[in-house]
Amino acid sequence: MGTDLAHAIFSPEDRIRYRHKVRRCLDVLGGLLDTDVFDPGTGMTGLEIEINLVDADASPVMRNAELLADLGDSRFQAELGRFNIELNVPPRQIAAEGFGAFEKDISEALRTAGERAGKADSRLLLIGMLPTLTPEHLTLANLSDNERFRALNDEIVAARGEQFPVDIRGVERLRSASGTIVPEAACTSAQFHLQVAPEWFARYWNASQAVAAAQVALGANSPFLHGRRLWAETRIALFEQATDTRPDELKAQGVRPRVWFGERWITSVFDLYEENVTFFPPLLPLLSDEDPDQVRAAGEVPRLGELCLHNGTVYRWNRPVYDVMDGRPHLRIENRVLPSGPTVVDLLANAAFYFGVIRRLAEAERPIWSRLDFATAGANFRAGARDGLDAVVCWPGLGEVPIAELVLETLLPLAYDGLDRFGVYPGDRDRLLGIIEDRCRSGRNGAAWQTAAVRAAEHRGLSRTAALREMTHRYLDLHGLNEPVHTWPM
Repeated sequence: MGTDLAHAIFSPEDRIRYRHKVRRCLDVLGGLLDTDVFDPGTGMTGLEIEINLVDADASPVMRNAELLADLGDSRFQAELGRFNIELNVPPRQIAAEGFGAFEKDISEALRTAGERAGKADSRLLLIGMLPTLTPEHLTLANLSDNERFRALNDEIVAARGEQFPVDIRGVERLRSASGTIVPEAACTSAQFHLQVAPEWFARYWNASQAVAAAQVALGANSPFLHGRRLWAETRIALFEQATDTRPDELKAQGVRPRVWFGERWITSVFDLYEENVTFFPPLLPLLSDEDPDQVRAAGEVPRLGELCLHNGTVYRWNRPVYDVMDGRPHLRIENRVLPSGPTVVDLLANAAFYFGVIRRLAEAERPIWSRLDFATAGANFRAGARDGLDAVVCWPGLGEVPIAELVLETLLPLAYDGLDRFGVYPGDRDRLLGIIEDRCRSGRNGAAWQTAAVRAAEHRGLSRTAALREMTHRYLDLHGLNEPVHTWPM
């Protein structure tokens, strides 16, 4: 797939050949799933953390290319906006002291990157949405200098055929429009990966969908966009709207959005890939030289590049990943629900909760998805994103329940048990899940802290713009201390 994307023009024939190749890859994947070639990788996890670059005034600084060149570290990559980078943390088992090793790796990587950024009068900021962003920052001129991002923008814009409207109704309301996908760069996330054996994949994915509402409510850290207070995790609503390729007519016809919660529980990972191929036209029809059928006939493992590329342009909140390492294929769930920040230890507490709960839910004798309607799980997810720790959701056997109560009384005990099953060191288990408990009891996550800090500044007479800037400066200082956000002073 070495096509020069900067000058690529995709013909109708390219798209037809690509579509046929994707379907061939899907058939090969189906055959692979009937074999025992997959690496189960029990307990192997990974993290991706998206980061904002800001200047001395806490405004976005468009220098990711310069910073990455100076770093020369393959763990760091460009993200969509020139003020974003991403840290790909090397995968590891979470058994024993795995979380402690993650914390050391992430902290050291951020410290090195922060020192290099400081030489260029920049700082790193882990936050779901940068409060000082303005519409003027989110223009095509600030798209990262990356051929794939440029091609993806061109294809999504062409598929939409008109501007992308944004209308987010939260505590306040924001309406805007853009002719590019660059507003998506406002959304900075933390992504968790869990390697799962094929026979267990459906259970873990279903469990991930069921618990997504609690995840986003606990970790919400994106209450402000363009000066407006919107959802506790506004990133969810913006990402859905800023890349929606469907004009109103296609929405009315029931065409699925590319940013998607889904519409049903699954019985196999194949269900997800089949839906992606059935419902979504290709965006980047790049063909590789691999013939997946010939590779399989030779007794080798195909990379299924076209299927994987297509899968990467369907933005499920829990996305399946097929990959090949050391000659063996494996499957991962890529959990994309959470924002970045506020601190490394907060991120790891979120990860411990997620990994622990889904392990326990996936292994339950009577699975939660047999009792929870999928549409209700989707409604819960949106309630958690909108209202954060103030959300009320529906849960089997409990009816309507405040999300904090659901976490404290039902999900946290499962998380403890799940981490024990992974073999996590008890000291790390208790420390990280204790942060989740304290967040629930205090009612303070990143979104709640940001909102309270801005409210206090406005009560002192500051304008919304000045209050947001003051809060962001204070957030910058506190998040570098790596103390949990529920302990931050107001």
